[in-house]
Amino acid sequence: MEEQAIEVEETVREIEYIASDELQVGVMERYLQELPDKLIRFGVRVLLALVVFFIGIQLIKLIRRILRKSFERRNVDVGVSRFLDSCVKAVLYILLLFMIASSFGLDATSVVALVGSAGVAIGLAVQGSLSNFAGGVLILLLHPFKIGDYIRDSAGNEGTVEEVQLFYTRLITPDRHMVVVPNGALANGNILNMSTVEDRRMDIKVGISYDADIRRAKEVLLNVMNEDPGVLHEQEKLVFVDELGDSSVVLNLRCYSANDMFWETKWRLTEKVKYALDEAGIGIPFPQLDVHIEKAD
Repeated sequence: MEEQAIEVEETVREIEYIASDELQVGVMERYLQELPDKLIRFGVRVLLALVVFFIGIQLIKLIRRILRKSFERRNVDVGVSRFLDSCVKAVLYILLLFMIASSFGLDATSVVALVGSAGVAIGLAVQGSLSNFAGGVLILLLHPFKIGDYIRDSAGNEGTVEEVQLFYTRLITPDRHMVVVPNGALANGNILNMSTVEDRRMDIKVGISYDADIRRAKEVLLNVMNEDPGVLHEQEKLVFVDELGDSSVVLNLRCYSANDMFWETKWRLTEKVKYALDEAGIGIPFPQLDVHIEKAD
């Protein structure tokens, strides 16, 4: 009886093994038969995703073009329009990618939850960038400067504002170098805007000899300012003793010029001051050092 039971058990195992082999063969055959259809369907999805992507790009460009024209008709500040255009571009591209991902069966709710949880961690890691983004928003809302203004920040960076981006502001220096300043530093620091008013004060300092006639020198320098076409003559013009230096009496020429003519006027006046003092016989001293050498006995 025991031998018969063992034979029955072995027979059952052989039948199960054969059945499992046949089942696996059947699954593989069915998979291979369905594989071409699956590849075709996947290829169609990829093709449709590419079509949607390229159509989405064109639609995004069209929407941005419409927004820019709308901003131009409403005379929106250039910096504000560029900033909003960058925000709209980023949002639309994110929505487009979500649409394409959803077409491949990706659960949007799960993705949003994952992005939200990851956003907290990323936010902690990029606090500086977020502060720059917030600074850009504040700059565009409060308008401490606009595109084309000449500014100087608390760190000493100065130049003409070319563009206000999401995180940085680009300045062009007078020697045609580009300075990229974080918006957070601009929003939280002091900003000297030299383009908010139409005129600008200039001070030109020049030293004359202690032996020179100060009254005559002041008269000569005042005539130089009165004859220059770049000086705003309706504004106050002064020449005064600014300092008694080690080797000269320092006089200060103070006048005003149009903002866009400031540097040209200052350079021209500085040159004319030298010529006028030379013609009047008033010397401009320079530091001298007398060295006395005594011979040792």
